[in-house]
Amino acid sequence: MREDFGFTQDQIDIQLMTRDFIRKELTFERIKECDEKNEVPMDIVKKCAEMGLTSITLPESIGGGGMGQVTNSLILEEIGYQDVGFATTIGACSLAYEPISLFGTQEQKELYGKYIVEGGLAAFALTEADAGSDVSNARTTAVKEGDEWVINGTKTYITNGANASIYTVFAVTNPGAGTRGMSCFIVERDRPGISVGKEEDKMGIRLSNTCEVIFDNVRVPADHLVGKEGQGFKIAMSTFDITRPAGVGACCCGAMRSCIDKCLEYAATRITFGQPILQNQAIQFMIADMEIRYEASRALAYKVASAIDAGVIDSALASASKTMSSDSLVKISEDAIQIFGGNGYSKEYPIEIIYRNAKISQIFEGTNQVQRMVIIKSLLKASGMM
Repeated sequence: MREDFGFTQDQIDIQLMTRDFIRKELTFERIKECDEKNEVPMDIVKKCAEMGLTSITLPESIGGGGMGQVTNSLILEEIGYQDVGFATTIGACSLAYEPISLFGTQEQKELYGKYIVEGGLAAFALTEADAGSDVSNARTTAVKEGDEWVINGTKTYITNGANASIYTVFAVTNPGAGTRGMSCFIVERDRPGISVGKEEDKMGIRLSNTCEVIFDNVRVPADHLVGKEGQGFKIAMSTFDITRPAGVGACCCGAMRSCIDKCLEYAATRITFGQPILQNQAIQFMIADMEIRYEASRALAYKVASAIDAGVIDSALASASKTMSSDSLVKISEDAIQIFGGNGYSKEYPIEIIYRNAKISQIFEGTNQVQRMVIIKSLLKASGMM
């Protein structure tokens, strides 16, 4: 892996620490076991929290790492190398905290951050059964009653939903106002009325809990409103502009690198017609194309992460990174199975898990079709055509 993005020594040290830890703890045998059980290895989650990997982007003033998106990307890339599902579990904490980081008060940052710093997981609760890419169709409501908000509704496909200690919840406060009628709230898990519904039996990322979270007359104080009433949609989209390059882009890059390494190793030892298949130009070109996609995806992911750390937020560039990385991972993992042949299709080898994990990256945090809508809208605005 080339390290030519101007990383600081501290960033490199964190990267190598994460690499050594995750490859030792999250072995293929453990991944396979958890994948079969649809189970999150909570013992490893606990160790990640103790190392500060779940709170790396939180301010130092509240016990976090005080690091930016480049460092976060390095961490998630290394975890993604082992398993995209587990990287999703860890990365979801940064996703859930980002709305509070962007729009919350200091008191809210301290309240929310304490749960993560002390080892808890967090969840970003936006999606609903009829409100995936079309979040304006959300049905979860929050009604003001005195000094409290009362939340009712069901969120679906929530990462860490069953294991979270705290949620970032998006609910409609002004029905009929479309995207301007949604607001964002901090909701602690132990509040009365919160329950966990159906856990998804997913094709991939099975080392990440995904489930329904049900809010039945859940009351939260008025000061748990993040930002202003009606800012929920803006808060969610602003969050994705920051989290897509690390949470999806860099994470996918880790899985791509894993595919390439495994293909090189396998092709060098798999003998057909009296020679390693790596000697076949067809195989060489497939791996070379993998490398091209990986390097391009990684360069874009770290370009966006560096820009974010410098205070430059570009929605179209973040969408491009998310789309490039996820599309590339799906293609690379598909080609990796082809190189492994029948063995790639077998659960005895890690490639099939990477392949199953890959597909969701084109869907969550906004489908890649939606990302392309963001990109073309940006191009049209820049050209004065809209």
